[in-house]
Order: sequence, then C-alpha cells, then structure tokens
Amino acid sequence: MYCHAYDDGLSLTYWKIKISSSQGLDGEGDIVCPSVCRCDEDFIYCNDRGLSAIPPLPPSATVLYLQNNHIDNAGLPRSLEHHTTVCVIYLYDNELDDFPMHLPPSLRELHLQDNNIRVLQRAALARFPLLEKLHLDDNSVSTVSIEDQAFADNPRLRLLFLSRNHLSSIPSGLPASLEELRLDDNRISTIPTHAFRGLSSLRRLVLDGNLLANQRIADDTFSRLSNLTELSLVRNSLQTPPLNLPSAHLQRLSLQDNNLIHMPRGSLDGMRRLQRLDLSGNNLTTLPRGLFRDLESLGQLLVKGNPWHCGCNLRWLHDWLEAKGNTITVRGFICQTPERVRDMALRDLMNQMDESISTTLSPPQGSLFTLRSKRPGLSLPETGLDYTLSSSGVGKNLALNVKPLSHNSIRVTWSIAQTSSSFRLSWLRLGTSSAMGSITETLVRGDRREYLLTSLQPASSYIICMVPLMSNSGSRSSMPGGDTEPNEVPVCARTETSDPGHPDDEGEDDSSDQMTSLPLAGIIGGATAIVSLALIIAIFCWYGHRAGHFTSRDHYSHGSSRKSKHCDDYIESGTKKDNTILEIRGPGLQMTPIATRQPLQPKAVREDYIIHTIFPSNGTALYTPSQNMTNSGYSTNRGYREGGIPDIDYSYT
Repeated sequence: MYCHAYDDGLSLTYWKIKISSSQGLDGEGDIVCPSVCRCDEDFIYCNDRGLSAIPPLPPSATVLYLQNNHIDNAGLPRSLEHHTTVCVIYLYDNELDDFPMHLPPSLRELHLQDNNIRVLQRAALARFPLLEKLHLDDNSVSTVSIEDQAFADNPRLRLLFLSRNHLSSIPSGLPASLEELRLDDNRISTIPTHAFRGLSSLRRLVLDGNLLANQRIADDTFSRLSNLTELSLVRNSLQTPPLNLPSAHLQRLSLQDNNLIHMPRGSLDGMRRLQRLDLSGNNLTTLPRGLFRDLESLGQLLVKGNPWHCGCNLRWLHDWLEAKGNTITVRGFICQTPERVRDMALRDLMNQMDESISTTLSPPQGSLFTLRSKRPGLSLPETGLDYTLSSSGVGKNLALNVKPLSHNSIRVTWSIAQTSSSFRLSWLRLGTSSAMGSITETLVRGDRREYLLTSLQPASSYIICMVPLMSNSGSRSSMPGGDTEPNEVPVCARTETSDPGHPDDEGEDDSSDQMTSLPLAGIIGGATAIVSLALIIAIFCWYGHRAGHFTSRDHYSHGSSRKSKHCDDYIESGTKKDNTILEIRGPGLQMTPIATRQPLQPKAVREDYIIHTIFPSNGTALYTPSQNMTNSGYSTNRGYREGGIPDIDYSYT
C-alpha cells in the first residue's frame, strides 16, 4: 500500500509500507504488531481495547485505529513523533483535553471527535503542515478559544469539521485552501460580510442548527463564495432565503425546518445548475410565478410540511411541473387549503379537473379548478338576443342576476326551482373577434347561490351564462353557439365593469348601503345617549342625597324626638366631639356624663352619649366565644377574633 507524505520542502514522495511478519521479531529485530492490537499489513487496529496509552508500534505503520479507548494526553508517547510513515490517525471518543502534540508530522488526516478539546493554538496546529482533513466534532471549542490565525500554518487543509461545539461566530483566519466547512449545531447567530473572505475554494458549507436570522446575516455574506456547490441552512430562524446566494455553481440548497413564510421571486435566479432544493418544514402557502424559471437542472423538489394553499396562484407551478414531466421528483406538495382539496396532491388535483372525472366536486371560487376553454368552434352570442341588453336572465328553472361591484369584479347570484348537482358558470368578454376570444368557465357546487368574478378587465362588457348540470352533463360550454344537451339550457345576462377613472359611479351602491344603515345607527346612538343621560342623573341624585344627609347632621336638634333620629346615629356619635364615655368595668356598665364644652355661640345645654366598647384587662367581656375556652393560659393580649368578639360591633344610643 502507498501512503502519501511530504518532506519538509513540501514536495510529494511515496512511502511503500510492508510488514513481513505479524508475530515475534523479524530477522532485523524490528518491532512487530502489539499483542493487544490487530495488524493488517500497515493498518494497526487498536480500537475498543480499553487502552489508556498507545503501545509501541511497528515503524512501517501508516493508519492507526485508536478510537473508543481511554487515552488522554499523557498517554501519547513522544516516540510517536518519529513514525513518519503514519498519515491517518483515528483518536475519536477518547479522553483528550488538549489538542495532541506528539503526533507524526506526516499526518494528513486526523480524527479527534468526541473528546473534550477546548483550545486550538497555532503552535499545536503548526506541527502538522501536511494536514488535509481535521475532524473536531463534539468537543468544547469556542470562538474565543481559537487563537488568531490558528490555521495559518496549514496551507493544505481542505476539510474542517467543527460541528457540535460552542462557537458563536465563524472562526477567523481560515485557510484559503478550505473546500468543505461544517459548523452545524453551534450557537452562531451573526455572520458579517467578511466572515468568508478569501475562501474562494469553498465548495460545501453546512450551517445547520444555529441561531441565524435574516436580520443578522450581511447581504453579501454568501456572494463571495463563488465556487460553492452545496449550502445547508437547516434548522435556523430564517423567514426568507438569504440575499445574494451564490448561483453559478450551486447544486444543492437545503432550507428545511426554518420559518420561511415567503420566497421572493428573484431569490433563485441564475441557479441553472441547481439539482436539489429542499423547502420542507416551513410556513410557505404559495410560491410566486417565475420562481423556478432558471432551474433548468432541478431534479428533486422537496416541499413537505408546508401549509400549501392550492389556489389559482399555484396554477403556474402545475404547468411548470407538467412541462418537466418525469425529469423531476416532487415530494410533499400536498394541499392543506381549501378544505375541499385537503390532502390532495397538486398534480392529482389538476389531472382530475382536466380529465373531468367528477362534475360534482366544486372548489371554492378562484381555485385551481377554474380552467380556460380552448376548444375551437365556440362562437360569440348573437347581438340580437335579449339577454345581451339585460343584467338578469330567466330560464325554465333558473333565474340569473349579475351586478358589477367594482371596475374588475362582478357578483353573480341565481335561484333555481329544482335542485341540481352542480352548475357550470361561463363568462366571455365582448369586444374581441370569435377567433381570438376565449370562454372562461368553472364548476360551482349545487348548494351555492352566488359567485364572485374577479380579475376582470375594467370598462368592459361581459356575457355571463349559467346552466344546471345533471350527473351526465359533462363539462361542455354553456355559451350560446356551443354544443349543449337537452337538459343544459343556458341562462345568460350581460353587464359592464366600471371605469376605474370614475370612482363616483362605483360609490353609488356604497352610498345607498350607507343610507339604509342610517336608521339603525340612529336608534343605537339614541339608546346610548338616553342610557348615558340616565346614568349621569342617577349619579347626581346619589351625590345630592349623600350631601344632604351629611348636612342634616349639622342641624340636628337635641330637642327632637328620639324616634325621629336616623337609624345610623351611632355613626354620628362616632364622628362628633362627644362628651360622654360608656365604660365597661367588669361585667357591668356605667355611664358617666362629662361636662359639655361651651360652643362658640350660646346654645342650650345638652347631653349626648356615645358608647365605646372597652375590654377589661382580665380578658373577660360581655360576649361569649363560640367554643368554651377553659385554658387559663390565655394572656391579656389575645386578639378580638380569639375572644369571640367581632371586628365591628354596633351599639345604639
């Protein structure tokens, strides 16, 4: 086997390795395969052996399998540096805390996944100038622990894996030779313009599972990666694709499991080599017309897990997919709305209508079921017919009425004497020759009695016809001049859309509707005013009553009868400057009059009394608690509630 290595002058040479014996010593006394390992020529298998140190190795070894052991940095012997034939070492899933130093300088591929390496120093990496592939997944490397220009002495590094570490930004000083960079499942939230400066050789970039949002990605971040063939931005927080994506060589674009709500029309322009596009697991409901116009090489389109609305806005996509045929594989384009087409594939939905499999299945208006008839031989209605001059039409079982609502919409209403499984509604814009004109028709389910025609031409005349369909009606045209069966008697009417330059005409109906709503508005307004006035009067009366009540207390006469006093005299006594106190001493009552103060003006001498409840010091009172408390341990400071006395006790004079 040949193992590529480089001398100090970085010129390519070849080392031919051969182990002549796998047991004991050979004739020259060379070290042979360690007893704890297995050797297959120059491949040394020491993995899954529970080793804590690397055993002595044959000098001819080229590939060392040392993964899934307990080797730490102390278990790396210095003698390993002299094995200049070793070009690949697998040391993943060990117990390394620092980047290993005593490894052969001839290394081209180093696997250090699943360790606990925290720091990347330039001096340590400079010991391996021939290194091409470095795997550092599942370690503890952070942005600040990577020394500036740490990879400056690794001019041949082509692959760098730093997945599932603690990075918060793109490492700086990456070598220009880098072709593949994996930074998935880190904490990267911001990508400045200069993040990928100088990485013109980068072909594969993986940034899955980070914290990226559109606002924190510079506009020209990815445009510098002119040779990029694969870009993966899965499981981030993007609402639209980043701006200025590289388009010249891009072959795979992965945007699944973000929060995409919109795909701008020009976001995929120029991607003529794109082969796989994944938009799964987002919040997309539609795609703008022309989004895929440059995707000439697209072979896989994955769009599952989006709430697709299969309306007329996706008709262009159906046509595009039909034109691509079997050259493209589409997965997950399942309609979620409208309800009638839920869980139906986009392609199947259109095929059903184009083949007229069912005439009873009618979509909501404006859906993909609306189709434009291109059959030859359909002639315009005769101008002498009565329905061309009226906005309503009456048939044997059907009455049709049309009314323009705006410069580009017409409301169609109808009534029918007997039930019908469905209706076929057709409309034609006048003013074009029969050779150039086309009839637009749609199926309407039998329980509906109105339909809104939109996206019409302003200031144009339209003939609108309707025919009830029976189970064998098919989908033939209902316009006069077409072939109809005996049970398909069309009822037609004519109307005109308004001119957008004359808004006064459009506002007549609105003004009439406003006039009809005036009596109801007046009734509601009057009732509101009456209720408000009654509430104000009630508040005023209440306030006057309260004010009069307090004023009467100031003119209260002592000579009046006790029976004429208000029942709330205890409140009056509690708020005046009283001259008596009722004291409770022991279990009895005693009323002691106090000399009346002389008022400012001479008044008749009077005696007023107020009752104050005073609790004796021994804790006894006139009230008996609800429970017998015989415990004499209660002291004099027990609360009112503990003594069975309510918080508020009214006493009347």
